[in-house]
Formats: sequence, structure tokens, C-alpha cells
Amino acid sequence: MRAELQHFGLRAMLARWRSTPRQRELPVRSGLERVAPTPTRIAGFDQTLTLLVVALLAFGLVMVYSASVALPDNPKGARLSELHFLVRHALAIGIGIVAALLALQVPIAVWEKWAPWLFVGALLLLALVLVPRVGLMKNGARRWIPLGVLNFQPSELAKLAITMYAASYMVRKMDVKEHFFKAVWPMTMALGVIGLLLLAEPDMGAFVVIAAIAVGILFLGGVNGRMFLLICAVLVTAFVAMIAFSDWRAERIWAWLDPWNEKYSRGKAYQLTHSLIAFGRGGIFGNGLGGSVEKLNYLPEAHTDFLLAVVGEELGFVAVAAVIVAFFWITRRIFVIGRQAIILDRVFAGLMCQGIGIWIGGQAFISIGVNLGALPTKGLTTPLLSFGGSALLMNLIALAIVVRVDSENRQLMRGGRA
Repeated sequence: MRAELQHFGLRAMLARWRSTPRQRELPVRSGLERVAPTPTRIAGFDQTLTLLVVALLAFGLVMVYSASVALPDNPKGARLSELHFLVRHALAIGIGIVAALLALQVPIAVWEKWAPWLFVGALLLLALVLVPRVGLMKNGARRWIPLGVLNFQPSELAKLAITMYAASYMVRKMDVKEHFFKAVWPMTMALGVIGLLLLAEPDMGAFVVIAAIAVGILFLGGVNGRMFLLICAVLVTAFVAMIAFSDWRAERIWAWLDPWNEKYSRGKAYQLTHSLIAFGRGGIFGNGLGGSVEKLNYLPEAHTDFLLAVVGEELGFVAVAAVIVAFFWITRRIFVIGRQAIILDRVFAGLMCQGIGIWIGGQAFISIGVNLGALPTKGLTTPLLSFGGSALLMNLIALAIVVRVDSENRQLMRGGRA
């Protein structure tokens, strides 16, 4: 009997020893001394996510060159070289990768500490861009601050800022999230200020994305379901009012509903009709890389808002489907990383990751929908693919932060510190 008890006792001790984190022990001289524990190294990162992002960047570089190579033939771009947009896009990717590597070194705790100040800085830049002779005017919109080589778009920074601020806000207001005025009203006011600044530029597309990020984080953070529905109702009412009281926005909606009408096909629906023609010409496998006709000065902004139409015409449905699957996988993976962080009691990191997932996935969804005619034209680029230095920069920084969250999650699961 005693032998059986000793046997079961040893087995229990062995199981307990295996289940608890241990310091590595090495025999030194007498065998009684212990070597100091080695510091925990930074755990691995999601290599598949990283490689897929790099693949989209490379594919976007090729397609931006293909879509913009004919622009010098247009009188508006007569002074540009065929490599103008290729060089600028490659430069933006280079700057974005360097910034992403720097952001990767910053612990998530630091981002959480500085989230409110980043939000204030984004608001100041959104106000600064509206100042005459400071903000750059293009196509009737004042959205950029010229910085010499590149133009910076503060609305892209605002997307990252609202993501961090909303996550930080929900962590700080976790105890009052059941009370509307205490939990939601201040966040609604902050979103309203951003909305007024963006609509003054105007940039309704960016406001739609930012509103989706904020509302999504509030919902994921545990806001009462009735409050969530009330917020959605207020936002929908606001968007309907903006369209109803703006003739050119209303005309854009009518043009989207009936793009082939002669009244709109040469005006508000001109981009949409030529985008649909491009997809129709591409068919299943496309006309071959460089074989697009619509990019020959028929489809405006082919290298930015409507890059996917060129992809569809040159590489066909197969390539478009591959792009959609890639964005779906990236968005899903970002949400999984965020959920892991929340399980590890890192609520800010988890909500921030899921907000970035809403940002990347939501903007890709809107951009693809606009190209296919499923959504009204918004003036949004396709993340990681379209030409646009500010968007690329902030997308890569945001994804680097996601990779940092994933690395810290792995470290915690291996018994180390974040």
C-alpha cells in the first residue's frame, strides 16, 4: 500500500513539474549550483501574414506601373515620365517598410500610453490641412499637406489614431459601458469632430471607414446591444442627411443606381461604366499583363481608386478572386491575433488589432465593391495595392503593430513577458 502511494505521489510531482515553467538548470562543478536563467527572447511572428503582405505590395507595384505607364500620353501628364508613378510608389513602399520596422520595436504598452495624444495630433493635422496655403488642393478637395518628395494625408493617420483611441477609451471606460451617456457620448463627440473636419475637406470615404472602426470597437468592447443599434441608427441618419442636403452627393447616388443612363454615363458614372467595361473585357483569365485598353486614358484614376479594374482587365477574374481571398485571410488572421490578446487579458492590444482588421478589411471591401459597381464611388484606395504614399505608410505601420501584438502574445504563452 505504501509503495503504491509513493508511486502515485511521484507521478503527481512529475506531472506538476512538467506543467510549470522552469528555469534551465545545468550542472556546474558540484551539481548544486544553478546557472542564472537566460532572458526570454522575442518569440516568433506570423510569417504567413508577413509574406502575404509583401506579396500584395509586390503585386501592387507591378500593377501601379502597368496602370500608369500610359498617363504621359494624356495632355495632363505630358510632363511626366513613364516611370514617374512607379518610382514614387517604390519610394513610398521603402519608406513604409522602414517605418514599419521602427514601429515593430515599440511595445504595445507604449502605444496604449500615447494613444490619446496621437488622437489629438491627428485632429490638429486634420484642422491644419484646411488652412489655405498649407493644405494642398487637388480635384476640388483639400486633403494633403505637401512635404516635398511626398504629400501626407492626415485622414490616413486619423484611421490609426481613432483605432488606438477607441481601444484605449473602452479599456478606461469598461466599468461604465452599460450607461450610454457615460460610456458612449464622449466617444460620439470625438467621432463627430473628426467627421466635421473630414467633410470640410471633403473626404466622406475616409469618414465612413473611421466611423466603422469606432463603432466596431465599441461593439467588440462590450457596449450594450441597444446602445450599438442606437449609434448605428444615428450614423445612418447622418449619412442620409448629408446625401439629401448635398446635390452632388445625391447625383452620385443616382448615377451609381443607373450608370448607363446617358445623363450620368459621361459625368458622375463615367469611372464606374469604364470600370465595368474593363472587368467585362477581362473575362476569366484577362488579356495579359499590360493588355488593358481602359487604362489608355479612358479610366480616370486607374492607378489609385480603380486599380482593381485594371487587374480584372489584364489578369481576369482569377486574379481578382485571389486578391479578395488574400484580404479575407489577412483580415481573419488579424482578428484571430486580437482575440488571442483578449484571452491573455490584453484588452487594449486585442481591441486595437480588431480595429485594424476592420480598417484593412473594411476599406478593401469598400474599394472592391466600388470597382465592381456594388457600392457608390467613395474615392478610397485599395490597401497595400493602390498608389498613395500616406495610405501605404499607415497601412504598413498598422500591420507592423499587429505583428508586434502577435509576437508579444507568443512570448506570454511561452512564459515570458510582453
